Amino acid sequence: MIVVSNTSPINYLILIDHINLLPELFQQIIIPQAVYSELSDAAAPAPVQTWITTPPDWLKIQSVNQPSDAIVDLLDPGEREAILLAQELNANLLLLDDMKARRAAIEKQLVITGILGILDQAAAMKLINLPFAIQNLQNTSFWASDSLLQKLLDKHV
Repeated sequence: MIVVSNTSPINYLILIDHINLLPELFQQIIIPQAVYSELSDAAAPAPVQTWITTPPDWLKIQSVNQPSDAIVDLLDPGEREAILLAQELNANLLLLDDMKARRAAIEKQLVITGILGILDQAAAMKLINLPFAIQNLQNTSFWASDSLLQKLLDKHV
C-alpha cells in the first residue's frame, strides 16, 4: 500500500503521542521534501522538530517530479507536494486535513483521510483509547467541530 502524508497528520499524531499508529496502520509513509521542511521548521512545535531530526525507518522522504497545476498552486507547499507526489506514485491513500487541500485532492480522484480518519481506524482496531486521544487532540491547535468529534466518539461506544 502506498501512503503519502501531508504535514498535519504527522504533526498532530506526534503531539498526541500516537505517531506509532502510522506504521501500525500503513507500514510505510512517504512524504515530499516540503513536508519534511515544514516538520523541521523553527515554527513547528518542539516535539515535532525533535522527532523529525531522526526520521524512523518507516518514513520515506521523496522528491516530487510531477509539475504543478493551477489547482494545487493555491495550496501551501506541503499540501501541494503531497498531492502531486500522491498522483505521481499512484498512491492508495493521501493523509491530509486542510479542507481546501482535501477538495483539490478529491478533484484529482485521490483517496484521502485525515487525523480523525486515522484515529477512527485505530479505534476500530482497538489500538487506542479514542476518548483520551480526542481529548489530547483538542488540547492542540487542531480544530474540528464538536459535533464531528462527538459523532466519532459515538461510533465507538
